[in-house]
Amino acid sequence: MTFKTKESRLLLVLGSFFVANAILSEFIGVKIFTVEGTLGIKQFDINLLGVPNLSFNMSAGVLTWPLIFIMTDIINEYFGVRQVRFLSILTAVLISYAFVIVGAAMKLTPSDFWVNQNIQGHQLNMNAAFAGIFGQGMWIIVGSIIAFLVGQIADVLIFHKIKKVTGDKALWLRATGSTVVSQCIDSFVVIFIAFYLNPQYNWSWQMVAAIGLVNYTYKFVVAILMTPILYLVHGIIDGYLGKDLAQRMIKMAGR
Repeated sequence: MTFKTKESRLLLVLGSFFVANAILSEFIGVKIFTVEGTLGIKQFDINLLGVPNLSFNMSAGVLTWPLIFIMTDIINEYFGVRQVRFLSILTAVLISYAFVIVGAAMKLTPSDFWVNQNIQGHQLNMNAAFAGIFGQGMWIIVGSIIAFLVGQIADVLIFHKIKKVTGDKALWLRATGSTVVSQCIDSFVVIFIAFYLNPQYNWSWQMVAAIGLVNYTYKFVVAILMTPILYLVHGIIDGYLGKDLAQRMIKMAGR
């Protein structure tokens, strides 16, 4: 098969970015960063549902998740529900495959000269660092994959429900509306599975709800701020496809 048509090349590019960003999110997500510290502002220290001293400590995976949902909405707009579902299932399979390969890599016996390294003036055990970065717990892996699939399904369904009401107008409403709902589901599902069901942590529902709400607040704000980028990408694609082809694809995708 060759990618001779504009439609096939566009789907290849969008699908590649979709899959790449999802896998990147899983592996960079092990780093937890402070939003306030990154912005150079004082921590908020929120008290929510009886859980004190909450602030915006986020997984670095939030860097790419907004891009995933933009790709979801764009693919949904031009190619329809079936393509998004196929890519979502394929991505979940590839994430699982990536974790299997990483797990196998962790079991390899490290070379003696590689284990102890001086990195930026710090003596590090590279094998322990490798395991610490890539060795995410099974509960977190399962939670993130399930949250991804459930969030994607919700995003697709809500997108088309809104589109049936608005038609081709109000792209911001169906794209942002579907994203803020799916991000909400994603925020709570992954925490519920990884930390509430996981006996190792034994979090209370108040802890899950409070941290989920803080995480979702951040994702909600980012989803709103990403709306101009959605229109920018939409405009670039329309220019690439041409007005007539773009309209035909959008019409076919809505069936």
